[in-house]
Amino acid sequence: MLVDIINPKDSGYFSKLMLDYLSDDKAVQPLYNRFPTLANFKDQITEKAANYTAQDREILVRAISQQYKNQPTSDLTLNNIKKLALSNTFTITTGHQLNLFTGPVYYIYKILSVINLAEQLAEKYPENNFVPVFWMATEDHDFEEINYFKFRDKKIKWSSNQKGPVGRFETEGIELLLASIKSEFGISQKAQHLIELFTKAYTEHNNLSAATFFLTNELFKQFGIVVIDGDDAILKANFKQAIQTELVHNVLHQNITQTLPLLQAYHVQVNA
Repeated sequence: MLVDIINPKDSGYFSKLMLDYLSDDKAVQPLYNRFPTLANFKDQITEKAANYTAQDREILVRAISQQYKNQPTSDLTLNNIKKLALSNTFTITTGHQLNLFTGPVYYIYKILSVINLAEQLAEKYPENNFVPVFWMATEDHDFEEINYFKFRDKKIKWSSNQKGPVGRFETEGIELLLASIKSEFGISQKAQHLIELFTKAYTEHNNLSAATFFLTNELFKQFGIVVIDGDDAILKANFKQAIQTELVHNVLHQNITQTLPLLQAYHVQVNA
């Protein structure tokens, strides 16, 4: 296998802020806690171990177990869910919007990255457990960002008049896209497997959240990935105090206001 490595600076893709972060430039170091080297995870593990109680872990396991109640789950994923109750278990988490049919390829890259990192950390720190987690952005409202995907320069789009959190959108109408997918994918064995997987995801599940949960679990369950839907009453109840603190004391706005001067040399995409 031939492998080419391209320096991020030569790609022409990344912003100056991201390039400075990737190089651990001193200018951006005040903006994050620790740079993610394997060695730095030692202190991160110590810090996180003190942040969560046995009760927090019990609530998390209960919520996730309920979400997986009707999912065909691998033994590795089931074991990872159980490990979340242990004080020496830590999560490596990524997340993404509910793009149709996985959407852009970095959906795949993100999940593979946390799986790989969890494996590396398990080797580096064998006294601990590391669980790869995929957080579904089910409460995102930007339907126009997720209602299509591109394949061979062709844009396949789902139209819907539904409003609100996209995870709650009913999947009615998505099945009409399957005909386009079948004609584009061809008749190879791998193509047929994907078409069958997509058909089950979007025709046998009532909403976009359930469809994406099924699809992600089926694609990555052999690696022990744990999928989480944040639009969950059990999880939100445990987050209630944090929401009350934010509403009363405006903590996030104060912290962001202090951070903005550190970003004067960069383009600020979202300004509080």
